[in-house]
Amino acid sequence: MKNKTILLIDDDKSFRRVIEYQLVEEGYEVITADNGSIGLDILSNQKIDLVITDIRMPEMDGLELLKKLKEISYDGIVIVVTAYGSIESAVEAMRLGANDYITKPVDKNELLLKVEKALKYKDLLIENKTLREFLSGSFNFDNMIGKSSALKEVYEIVSQVANIDSSILIQGESGTGKEVLAKAIHFNSLRNTKPFVVVNCGAIPENLLESELFGYKRGSFTDARTDKAGKFEAAEGGTIFLDEISELPLKLQVKILRTLQDKEIDKIGELKPRKVDVRIIAATNQDLKKLVYEKQFRDDLFYRLSVIPISLPPLRERQGDIPLLAVNFLDKFAKLFGKNGINYDDEVIKVFCKYHWPGNIRELENLIHRLVVLCQGEIISKNDLPKELLEGKISEALDYILPIPESGIDLKNLERELIVQALIKKNWNQTQAAKLLNISRNSLIYSMQKYGIKHQVPSDKN
Repeated sequence: MKNKTILLIDDDKSFRRVIEYQLVEEGYEVITADNGSIGLDILSNQKIDLVITDIRMPEMDGLELLKKLKEISYDGIVIVVTAYGSIESAVEAMRLGANDYITKPVDKNELLLKVEKALKYKDLLIENKTLREFLSGSFNFDNMIGKSSALKEVYEIVSQVANIDSSILIQGESGTGKEVLAKAIHFNSLRNTKPFVVVNCGAIPENLLESELFGYKRGSFTDARTDKAGKFEAAEGGTIFLDEISELPLKLQVKILRTLQDKEIDKIGELKPRKVDVRIIAATNQDLKKLVYEKQFRDDLFYRLSVIPISLPPLRERQGDIPLLAVNFLDKFAKLFGKNGINYDDEVIKVFCKYHWPGNIRELENLIHRLVVLCQGEIISKNDLPKELLEGKISEALDYILPIPESGIDLKNLERELIVQALIKKNWNQTQAAKLLNISRNSLIYSMQKYGIKHQVPSDKN
């Protein structure tokens, strides 16, 4: 906290000497001025961390100085001093941008305490500004990795809507970077100084999801021993990212719809709704239009969410971006594990570009993470790659392609049989069977109802 520069402005010479001595004794560098005009000149030419100024002075008083500081966008801290103990003058000074005030005669301990508090606050402001600039830079669309035409189209859309408060629906396969894009939208929006809150709708048990989203009041149910703020409250003024929105139960879809329409939430246990100011960005790897058709997703919510629909292309449609991503991830993990200087053999990138990447960017990143950890030398070669990449395996789906006979095939019966096999394989666990079929649990339940599939326990014939 020491080595900070303080500008002391007061027309009373003896007062300046006493305060200067007390501050220098504490290790601060002090510059003095006997009126606001001189002080303003000093501020224009030197870096000043804190200004302590009297309110009543000749030529330019403290209030006039504060007005001038606003005009030059001074971003330091100001403490005003008044001999009159006037609340009115102190309030006016605070309105004009002062951060604190102190009255004459000045108590040394009170002065030093206020100075230390003000400088800590200044450091906090600088840290927050630096963090915001870092995040804005980290998630700037121009800096995001990928130059393919498919990705450029996405960035062009997003750059136009980032500062508009419309809801956004991001659709794309797992691992395509939907959350990264949502962060980029938030940190390039006018809400970038407020929270970015992530909710994975598929990872929270259904019976807990409502309280996680909207919170609850103490005593609203047996275990509600304290008030709990929900995710929407936590995101106040900022953005809430609802990932895997397709997994949201129908009864909660109604509540999300109301929040979108009325900017209100119903907290469990409260009689009156609460106003919230939150932008909603949703994401899914499912075909929401299909779920709407299957009555598994509300059509009114779908249209509310997809005011701005964005489709993220899979990595196989961005082959030109694969070398860029591969190099970026290599640099990232090389620094993380202290293996600077590590590089790829030329053949490795060729293999990467031929592979189908069913897990998209996440699969590529995880693979490079593993390669860097296990690499013994400075070169990652083809011999270090897993078998499926070397074999040029395009997709697991190709393993299951069936020949179609000339007589044709009953697709519905085939789909029903695959569903039944998946359920049997997973002991009729719907969640696991849905994962095996790469569909949502809601889609599986809909298909089971559609084909009349029920869990039948084998009867004991003995």
